[in-house]
Amino acid sequence: MENSMISSKSNSRWVATAASIWIQAIIGGSYTFSIYSPTLKTSQSYDQFTLDTVSVFKDIGANAGVISGLLYTVVSSERNRYGVPWVVHVVGAVEGFLGYFFIWLAVVGLIPRPPVPLMCVFMFLAAHSQTYFNTWNVVTCVQNFPDYSGTVVGLMKGFLGLSGAILIQVYKAFFKGNPSTYILMLALLPSIVSLSLMYLVTLCPDKTSEDKNHLNAMSIVSILLAAYLMIILILEDIIVFPEWARLLTFLTLLLFLSLPLKIASEAKNKEKPHPIEKSEPLLLYDEYGDLDDEPSQESMNLMEAAKSLNFWLLFVTMLCGMGSGLATINNMSQLGQSLGYNTSKVNTLVSLWSIWNFFGRFGAGYISDFLLRQKGLSRPFVMAIALAAMTVGHVIIGTGFVGNLYIGTILVGICYGAQWSLMPTITSEIFGVLHMGTIYNAIAIANPLGTYVLSVWVIGHIYDKEAGEGHNSCFGVHCFMLSFFILAFVSFMGFLVALILFFRTRVFYRCVVLRRLCYSLKR
Repeated sequence: MENSMISSKSNSRWVATAASIWIQAIIGGSYTFSIYSPTLKTSQSYDQFTLDTVSVFKDIGANAGVISGLLYTVVSSERNRYGVPWVVHVVGAVEGFLGYFFIWLAVVGLIPRPPVPLMCVFMFLAAHSQTYFNTWNVVTCVQNFPDYSGTVVGLMKGFLGLSGAILIQVYKAFFKGNPSTYILMLALLPSIVSLSLMYLVTLCPDKTSEDKNHLNAMSIVSILLAAYLMIILILEDIIVFPEWARLLTFLTLLLFLSLPLKIASEAKNKEKPHPIEKSEPLLLYDEYGDLDDEPSQESMNLMEAAKSLNFWLLFVTMLCGMGSGLATINNMSQLGQSLGYNTSKVNTLVSLWSIWNFFGRFGAGYISDFLLRQKGLSRPFVMAIALAAMTVGHVIIGTGFVGNLYIGTILVGICYGAQWSLMPTITSEIFGVLHMGTIYNAIAIANPLGTYVLSVWVIGHIYDKEAGEGHNSCFGVHCFMLSFFILAFVSFMGFLVALILFFRTRVFYRCVVLRRLCYSLKR
């Protein structure tokens, strides 16, 4: 019964991938906070400390996805586990609409100015909505393409990172100079698109010899889209686009986003569905680095995973790396202002951050797949390298020399994105895929925790101190220098913890490579 169900749906996994890409490409409103944060700050009379506090609840919402992970587990554990996850998508759509809609009402003055705690609740709901879509898309794709988990996670997380640049192009084409209307658009567009496409995102695992070729084609499309957006951003920084040119660039953007459907259609026609007799068993890694004689058929749940040292090593690594990276983007507007960048250049930096974020997410997934299969190098090793490079990026930003933001944000953006691709994949490999959504969302809580400390109590506190009593703005290199040297130290500590995780799991990953090789030969 189950085999026939998989067989009847197996050729729709490519359509599911294309639909997931579209959803991921428009749900990243939290990455465009710098576009509307000045309006939020002035309309609500916030100082920088208060604005950073509100932004942290955005980060908490975007990363506290344990509820979405548990909901995914409940839905996928139903007897008809290959059914449509409409509950997950509807909850996300409703949360996103309510959060952004009430923020918009407050900004335009249609409701009385809400207390700061209530605004934090609105921001939390707005950002938390993306965890529902993101959890389902990522975990579904990992199970649909078990042999290329790094690549598909890189694609899903990559398009989520790229969504910031995509949404900013929407802003420039239709809402430029009116950030309050842009907030209303964030309430409507992601909810409408996700509800329209949710029936296409189905769980239908399979393996064919053509998987790599079709995934490579989608990867090429994503790279071309990122390159196109980067070219547009550079041109916008040099010349002023007339209205017709902005409309043309937006239509071209839609053309790029339509290409995954074309690839999905071709893959569906070429792929001959066949039942999967038995999935490759997941290997469980015990606390001391030994591999069980017989692979377990069960995946760890959250409580079991939380008892292992590897869980907390991964958590601390994310605390340091993601926390310092997100603290950077949250303060990009004020950082650029302090160094004399105008609003246009700051918006360009925010968009470029999304592109570097994409390259980090996609590149880390694809490269880690290659290194694991061809060189036997584990994903924690790639994570350690990313954190070392991020340390350098924070130092460059802290020095304040001319053009430092362009160089520093490239490094920090790529390395921040790399962690978002590597962490879910490492989670699925070490702890299994059955409870992957819950476990990796629990680890992702490290992101807002680290961001809260580094953004509010380090950057926000030092910024307000440097600005002086009674002043909301600070100008000069000194405004952020000490803060980013502290961020560099934190990311370096994350590098050391990632190295520990690498040494603890290197034997395990060697066994994973050998087991996958034997499994492929047996097939």
